[in-house]
Amino acid sequence: MTHLQDQRPEYTSADEPGPDALAGNDDSEALCEQVARAQAERATLRIVGGDTKAFYGRQVDAAQSLSTTGHHGIVHYDPVELVATVRAGTRLRDLERVLADNGQRLAFEPPHFGDNATVGGMVAAGLSGPRRPWVGAVRDFVLGVRVITFDGKLLRFGGEVMKNVAGYDLSRLMVGAQGTLGVLTEVSFKVLPIPQAHACLRLELPLAEALERLTAWGREPLPITGAAHDGEALHIRLEGGEGSVSAMRQRLGGEPEEPLFWEQLREQRLPFFDDALDGAVDDAADTVAERTLWRLSLPALARTPSLEGDWLVDWGGAQRWLKSAEGSGFEDDPRTDVHIHEAAIAAGGHATRFTPGASGDSPFTPLAPVLAKYHRQLKDRLDPQTIFNPGRLYAEW
Repeated sequence: MTHLQDQRPEYTSADEPGPDALAGNDDSEALCEQVARAQAERATLRIVGGDTKAFYGRQVDAAQSLSTTGHHGIVHYDPVELVATVRAGTRLRDLERVLADNGQRLAFEPPHFGDNATVGGMVAAGLSGPRRPWVGAVRDFVLGVRVITFDGKLLRFGGEVMKNVAGYDLSRLMVGAQGTLGVLTEVSFKVLPIPQAHACLRLELPLAEALERLTAWGREPLPITGAAHDGEALHIRLEGGEGSVSAMRQRLGGEPEEPLFWEQLREQRLPFFDDALDGAVDDAADTVAERTLWRLSLPALARTPSLEGDWLVDWGGAQRWLKSAEGSGFEDDPRTDVHIHEAAIAAGGHATRFTPGASGDSPFTPLAPVLAKYHRQLKDRLDPQTIFNPGRLYAEW
């Protein structure tokens, strides 16, 4: 009998990968050589996967580019054990297709922002989708990684089981580090089964009442895996067993809606995002759009900061998207990124600028002095010559 982990799904479209593509290509030796050469020459590296998240963070000015796209393939997948090990250059959509063929998924719902999104870029960015408050973030599902260190050595951290050890948990430190600590070459994930039933609802509720209800519902074991408010209505996603989803659907009422809403929210394709993203750069005028997109991570019940602009609330209130002229980056605009960051901190959270091309130099909220000290020490330990994605997170490193 063929074990599940040895089964390979059939693909019918000519442009889809067949069984051979799952094995992929091991390019780790060439990647190690490039890193070792860069270290010897003291040359900086811009690490690139599918480049779909190049807008996220500061621009990297490096001497060379290091591409991981040639290092791809599914190294090991065991649907029974709920574990998948994948090379960093593997396209995210290819991995998700294989998982779906086995009735499983990446529960944290990572955004793609393009067809060429890779597994390595997904981990490096550390972004999670609308399901994050109910199932966990990217780092909660990372079991282990293989990383090329500053001196060109390929090391393994963690494994294919959940395990905590003393000291740095380097496998999870790589999540959200944006390639500043090393070159990800391989990641092992915990995957989960796709729920048996789902339902999507739209409830006409003002934001304040919606947040109060979500707080009350949060005290119960309810099958909610998505809660967003677009300024007019509360959108709810239910996932779980047939009985629990059906009972909750009857209890909430509201109007049914298509699951497409949640995909569009995850990929920032809702109309709310249009003029903040598509119009981010006016090529003719060579200027930045006046409406900059910000993500504010706040306590779910925090009062909305007094900032000019339009709001969209996700994560049951914990993630709030702001489309605003404040912090737009215009030289003659006195409102700066600093104002947005200060407002987010005052509300108990932090802010990140998402609009590409904005001229401000602080896409991320500045770290507190103590945190900055430990981040600097970690960077010095893992990348003493600052060759990996210099300046990607903060200008000083």
